[in-house]
Amino acid sequence: MGKRSKELFVRAGRCIPGGVNSPVRAFHGVGGDPLFIRSGRGSRMTDADGVSYIDYVGSWGPLIHGHAPAAVKTALRAQISLGTSFGASTESEVILAEMICRAFPSIEKVRLVNSGTEATMSAIRLARAFTGRNRIIKFDGCYHGHADSLLVKAGSGVATLGLPDSPGVPQEVSGLTTSLPYNDAEIVQRALEHYRSEVAAVIVEPVAGNMGTVPPAKGFLQKLRKLTREHGTLLIFDEVMTGFRLAYGGAQEMYGVKPDLACLGKIIGGGLPVGAYGGNQAIMSWVAPQGKMYQAGTLSGNPLAVAAGIAALKALKKPGSYSRLEQMSAALEQGLVRAAAMAGVPVQINRVGSMFTVFFTTTRVTDYLSALTSDTARYGRFFHALLERGVYLAPSQFEACFVSLAHSRRDIDATIRAAGEALRVVVSDQP
Repeated sequence: MGKRSKELFVRAGRCIPGGVNSPVRAFHGVGGDPLFIRSGRGSRMTDADGVSYIDYVGSWGPLIHGHAPAAVKTALRAQISLGTSFGASTESEVILAEMICRAFPSIEKVRLVNSGTEATMSAIRLARAFTGRNRIIKFDGCYHGHADSLLVKAGSGVATLGLPDSPGVPQEVSGLTTSLPYNDAEIVQRALEHYRSEVAAVIVEPVAGNMGTVPPAKGFLQKLRKLTREHGTLLIFDEVMTGFRLAYGGAQEMYGVKPDLACLGKIIGGGLPVGAYGGNQAIMSWVAPQGKMYQAGTLSGNPLAVAAGIAALKALKKPGSYSRLEQMSAALEQGLVRAAAMAGVPVQINRVGSMFTVFFTTTRVTDYLSALTSDTARYGRFFHALLERGVYLAPSQFEACFVSLAHSRRDIDATIRAAGEALRVVVSDQP
């Protein structure tokens, strides 16, 4: 951490809780103080001290085209000249909604909101309204934003900081949420049979990204779809992270499973704050003003976020986008596997498309409990050693990293070399 970042962190600590506006920025999982970023371009970002890093965080997923892509900048300049916010409907909102509906088979109507948390919170409320039930089933280590109903055995920053499940959330609220092991369909079946007609929805990250990257076991998503249909329960896919990243139609396209509701965010805003939730006509007709389930937002469908999102999605439609992401991501995974083997450091590397996590454990990571076997101290040393070599990974063992379309083969090769050196540091610094 350079002098300027240190100065800014001291200043931030005087006026911002913990010196950060989101806990995952605080470097608590790896020790040390956070970086302050000045700019980003392509695959790189530059901190307040002028140090450049190859970035695999990508603003936690939205920047699939890298930093400051030309198409998004052009769209934003054009929109700024027209206005930044109206509190009224615009044609651009309709265009983005149409693009989302065309991309996702499960979505016939979609409501734009301002964040992934708003999207999942609203989807839960809608599921309860539609079914007339109150209980929610989620999965250990899956993070769906900071709404009260969902901060039970959550991953992401909650796991990193080792916090209690849901401090500040009334027991009456958290008591309506049942959290189960990810990738265990049998226990879901038992829970649905136990609660019978109480469960409004099962919400899941189809590919977990908030305990680190964890893919669904073969048949897990399909079994969830079958079980929820049998019990009159809605299936909600939280595709805030996976939507438009794993495929243009998200994880539901990749795995061929159609949920009742899907939540989106990140990429659909092109790097600006955005979220969305959608489903079929029958369910979405419950949303006000068409129906009685109330949800609103002054900045929902903000013209700047919508303009950036349209530009980002149009660029993703270009032929070869996802094959290039797969090629670069596979090359990085293979290089990291080789580097770890050469350094004699046992790791598990989970990757789905352009999402990946390096787990410092000998245990195959398939759920939250196996993710927690990771040596977080080793990950911290690895993170800082990479940072010193100009590579920026997620500052937590329990987060996903992302490859973007801006990453070049030169970036990948440089990262693999840096990782080899960093892994040797991990071994030499071992207590």
